[in-house]
Amino acid sequence: MKKVKKVLSVLTATALVATLAACGGTSGTADKDSGAASGGDKLKKITLFQSKVEITEPLEALVKTYKEETGNEVEVWGAAGDAYSQQLVAKLGSNQGPTIFSVAPGPESEKLKSYFTDLSGEEYVKNIAPDMELKVDDKTVGVPYGVEGFGLVYNKDLVDPANVKDLDSFTKLLEQMKAEGKNGLSLSQEAYFLIGHILNTPFALQSDPLAFIDQLNKGEVKMADTKEFQEWAKFMDAIKANAKNPMEVKYDSQMGDFATGKTAMVHQGNWSYSMLADFGDMDSKIGMMPFPLAGNDKLAVGVASYWVINNQADADEVKAANAFLNWLFTSDTGKKAIVDDFKFIPALTNIEAGNLDPLSQAVHEATNSGQTIPWALNYFPSGIITNDLAPATQEFFMNKDMTGEQFLQKLDEVWAKASK
Repeated sequence: MKKVKKVLSVLTATALVATLAACGGTSGTADKDSGAASGGDKLKKITLFQSKVEITEPLEALVKTYKEETGNEVEVWGAAGDAYSQQLVAKLGSNQGPTIFSVAPGPESEKLKSYFTDLSGEEYVKNIAPDMELKVDDKTVGVPYGVEGFGLVYNKDLVDPANVKDLDSFTKLLEQMKAEGKNGLSLSQEAYFLIGHILNTPFALQSDPLAFIDQLNKGEVKMADTKEFQEWAKFMDAIKANAKNPMEVKYDSQMGDFATGKTAMVHQGNWSYSMLADFGDMDSKIGMMPFPLAGNDKLAVGVASYWVINNQADADEVKAANAFLNWLFTSDTGKKAIVDDFKFIPALTNIEAGNLDPLSQAVHEATNSGQTIPWALNYFPSGIITNDLAPATQEFFMNKDMTGEQFLQKLDEVWAKASK
């Protein structure tokens, strides 16, 4: 299957609420000799602005270490949280942008792509795991923070992944669990856990997911007429008939029931391990496998944010920015910080993951091997999962007479309205 081409993640790509007037300049090209400060030369001071509030403190500590090791300075601008995108747009639009900044895939990257420096010639980008870089016009312009992934998280005592490979075997497992008084698969009522993530798979299995989404937005194709979605609707019928109604389930209770053996599988991601850890040592009891739509044998793995270099910066700043990123991704200090301090699952193959939990380990192994399907959901119309798809899914699970086929038609209907 062809991987999605990243023309340009938590879990939602941030839609910009402002537009850029006169997006700046021509695309810059990285200095190929800028991978490190050669001969101990002092490089120009650079600035860095990024969106993940939770890594602010370790990042500030890391740049102090960078100065101690190299003599070069990086100024970290304070994290802006939810206001990050608006502030970034304002800074870039006034030619006061940071040297290095972070962008989310999807709408944010598309709007800001004219500011990205071409990093294709830099040595450190050669270590990016397959299909995890940010690309524009076949040029690598962004390096992933780390990766996250989702699929079917399963209880090893109740589920053998070798026996869940398609719709028939999936349905039989749910029926068996129901007969035994257990919940075969749990979804929960939160929008992304109800529909956002599980709907990703039929999109990701298209030969060109971005092109399919574009056609869907234009009304040129329908989910109801596409075979992967038709089969997906049958999976949803099986879940509705044999599993607990997700409108009665919240994330906390979903994970609690799974941890205590009441539920065999949950459609969740590696982030859910933090909930499971509260129930004791779960490492030997759980695993993550693909959602087996159309025989899919790959986990959905994506990137929430990328590091990019501002092509409005002067040549000396671009050189210094590449030197810092090279140090971050190749030095022992930088690699250790990514794993131990930032708590990221590495997206570069030269970084050892360390002691990962079993769900993160599954995602890491899939990433390094390239056995992944993309997060097509990052390219859905802004807000559609929460505002449109989730209400339609609630209707499906609350209306006992509504079939999967009718549900698919409803999704087409709300998509058409939302994408206008």
